[in-house]
Amino acid sequence: MRRFIASDPVFATDFAAFLAEPRGAVADVEATVAQVIDAVRAEGVAALLRFSQQFDRAELTPQTLRVSEAEIDAGTAACPTDVRAALAFAAARIRDFHGRLKPADGLSTDAAGVELGWRWSPLDAVGVYVPGGRAAYPSTVLMNVIPAKVAGVTRIAMVTPPGGVQPAVLAAAREAGVSEIWRVGGAHAVAALAYGAGPIARVDKIVGPGNAYVTAAKRRVYGQVGIDSLAGPSEVVVVADGANDPEWIAADLLAQAEHDPDAQSILITDDAAFADAVEAAITRQLTTLGTAQIAGASWRGHGAVVIASLDRAPDLVNQIAPEHAQFAVADPQVLAARVRHAGAIFLGRHTPEAIGDYVAGTNHVLPTSGAARFSSGLSTVDFLKRTSIVGCDADAFERLAAAGVALARVEGLPAHARSMAVRRGERT
Repeated sequence: MRRFIASDPVFATDFAAFLAEPRGAVADVEATVAQVIDAVRAEGVAALLRFSQQFDRAELTPQTLRVSEAEIDAGTAACPTDVRAALAFAAARIRDFHGRLKPADGLSTDAAGVELGWRWSPLDAVGVYVPGGRAAYPSTVLMNVIPAKVAGVTRIAMVTPPGGVQPAVLAAAREAGVSEIWRVGGAHAVAALAYGAGPIARVDKIVGPGNAYVTAAKRRVYGQVGIDSLAGPSEVVVVADGANDPEWIAADLLAQAEHDPDAQSILITDDAAFADAVEAAITRQLTTLGTAQIAGASWRGHGAVVIASLDRAPDLVNQIAPEHAQFAVADPQVLAARVRHAGAIFLGRHTPEAIGDYVAGTNHVLPTSGAARFSSGLSTVDFLKRTSIVGCDADAFERLAAAGVALARVEGLPAHARSMAVRRGERT
């Protein structure tokens, strides 16, 4: 963990260097991923099954790749009642919020008499990658699937590594409206979604988090299919004044740190004594936290405390462009209004970032690693395409055509010019 004092002459240089330090650096995986994708594209399901055995130690057949409806029913029934109720509660809130994000079609006639407008259409098929392994992520299912369903996507294919899909994940898939579930993971799962493999038909877009191999595979298949983003390690910036309970803020920072040893938690406060109290609370909480090994490594390796005036906090948040920015201050709206670069903003002492991960209704699939400077979180719009609409009658065409012909000719495209000129009775 680093501590920075914003009034220090070297702060700007030192803090910029800290933010530039690599997180999540791994050995080059591109060559392996390229081989996997090329094999699945060429051989289809045979390569998919081979890689499942090689990487996941799973003996699968084309018939056992798909999780059956009976398995989904049994898993959903095995999910504890309170968890199913929580999933339904969260799902309803996510549907409501993302329904309000759905754009409307539009068509109008402008001053030249030209009909101009747009029409939104859902994608036909979406693939959702849900990590497996040591933990279950039912919230990932809800956050990726529900916006697609709200958009009107009719086929949603979920892939998740073999080895037993957890009941909560199956219950979430049923609640969210997943069309099909396949027990396959890694880069080969991404390739199957992108190109098709045996019983797995190709999709139009792939969303959902994964490890370095999954991310590299998504990068490689982009263009054949759409993708959501190339996610890096998670991060949070908590802006807090001394009126907070340090135990609360410590828990907020550790909630982010427990995601991954490469996750980043940054506290910005104007109260050095409060910062000391938060650090002490983090030390205490790590002694009883079940994920202390991960969270501790994250806090020690990538955590930071910045002592700065609250007025300076929005500028620092903009410099970081974090996935999450939390304002635990007396008047959070005033500071948050000056933030331009953040995946999501959490307002007030009773709005921890964790509430957004599960039940607020917004999406927890957000830009990381500074990508909030140019991108947004996953939403209904990501599963829609906008088609432009243009309509001219004879009078409207005449008002536009002369300028169009002139531009086509200056660009050296005579057929373009003729296409307009002949309608005006011109010989070209």
